Amino acid sequence: MRRSIILKNIKMKRITAFLPVLFLALMFLPGRTQAQDTSEYLVEFTDKDGVEFNPVEYFDAKAIERRILQHIPLNDITDYPVREDYSLMVASEVQAVHGVSRWFNAIAVSATPRQIEKVANLECVKNIIPLNHNLIVCEYTEAAPSKTNLEILKRQTARMGLEAFRAAGIDGKGVRVAVFDAGFPNVDEHPAFEHLRKDNRILKTYDFIKKREFVYTANSHGTSCLSCIAGMYEDTPVGLATGAEFILARTEKQFEPYREEYAWLAAAEWADKNGADIISSSLGYTANRYFREEMDGTSVVARAANMAARKGILVVNAMGNDGDESSWKYVGTPADADSVLSVGGIDPFTDYHIGFSSYGPAADGTRKPNVVAFGHAFLAKKNGYSDAHGTSFATPLVAGFAACAKQVYPDIPVMELFKRIENSADLYPYFDYAHGYGVPQAKALLSSEDLQTKATFKFLEDENSVSIKLVESGRRYEYPNSNYLYYQYLDKDGAILKYKVMDVYSSIPLTINVDDLDENVASVKAFYNGYASSININR
Repeated sequence: MRRSIILKNIKMKRITAFLPVLFLALMFLPGRTQAQDTSEYLVEFTDKDGVEFNPVEYFDAKAIERRILQHIPLNDITDYPVREDYSLMVASEVQAVHGVSRWFNAIAVSATPRQIEKVANLECVKNIIPLNHNLIVCEYTEAAPSKTNLEILKRQTARMGLEAFRAAGIDGKGVRVAVFDAGFPNVDEHPAFEHLRKDNRILKTYDFIKKREFVYTANSHGTSCLSCIAGMYEDTPVGLATGAEFILARTEKQFEPYREEYAWLAAAEWADKNGADIISSSLGYTANRYFREEMDGTSVVARAANMAARKGILVVNAMGNDGDESSWKYVGTPADADSVLSVGGIDPFTDYHIGFSSYGPAADGTRKPNVVAFGHAFLAKKNGYSDAHGTSFATPLVAGFAACAKQVYPDIPVMELFKRIENSADLYPYFDYAHGYGVPQAKALLSSEDLQTKATFKFLEDENSVSIKLVESGRRYEYPNSNYLYYQYLDKDGAILKYKVMDVYSSIPLTINVDDLDENVASVKAFYNGYASSININR
């Protein structure tokens, strides 16, 4: 019986899925030459019958500890190897084998249409999915160092509560962070990372493009991202997790065609095996690889990210930089995955959404972004320091916060850690598709008490309008966004129909004419200076 095969219309703007895979020694078959009409596929197998697996031999001790602390089974079938006989059967029919994935019981191959039809007829084959190409970093721009850079440097960590973390002795110590990027040139020499080298806290490295351990070359984007987690500028932290330990994976070759999708999952399985607590990834797919409706957490890379979460790893990923692109605007994948902590960007000078940061929600309605941080950051580059723009840098800033949160709560399940980070954010419980729940806050994370302020406003109703009136006696915290009123219109199911942010200049900053509202608006929710409230619309 012919096995099922998923072969959608493959166009430049419609590639249905992609998967980075774990590279094996079996890479290219002898005697075959690369044909012009080959494509890449993920071939999924039916079973792992008869395969043996010893988790104690396979996993790093820290990976075993993570599973035990989070009550995750050590002997899970998704960690078992792929059957060698199945791999060999497929290998004999295709142009080349690029690697395998234990997690998805699959092999990644290049094949001609005729070859893949033969593969589809093999009894061991469950499914075939066309693979995508050209994973990209969330692009960014650099500028020369300036006085403004140093102001941003101090604020990018202070905004999340550096002082509160340091007062509690929290710097990410003992937490293992995997960073996936396009290269890490000069991390082995740059003064920003001297403390990591001195303490031997870069534990493992691997270049999944060139298949070697050396990663201190190629694109400096990874150098910059690592600095936003744990770098130092002289005596000033660039990121919050200066005490964490790291494993570094080069997973892409920017600006050149390559199967980076294979490398991302390969790196995720490698990170899991080697005990990572957190994955920081500033990578994503959007318009040239998918359609908007496909950003629903079902792409193969989103499934891979969710699998990492299932293994107890917190995956932190950039929303993307398409917010000002009229043709897209929305979250890319894998940031659309429900178990990924997706990070958007705010402007450090206005403290609200920075124009390029992609918007939520995911196509299936999943709330995105989860949190935000500065989308314009001070960072290390290949030589020296600079500042740059992109959700690429908001993401590692949040990953540094997450490492500190993991140090505070080392034993809790990963999705509880996820929720605590969301709940610590400065807009919580208010949420919108530009800011998520806001910027994570150390003070809220560390506190065992409810830090929500007393009422800072109240709703006033009359026959045809609803107004917001500030309460002068309301207790106030020093919120950087304390001059902004956030408000939104919700339907009867609580879905966000529209949301806005406005400056506050008077004691009644907003009056809404009920007759002007869309008939689907059932309630209004607002947030001001640490306090959130809502009111039903009566017609």
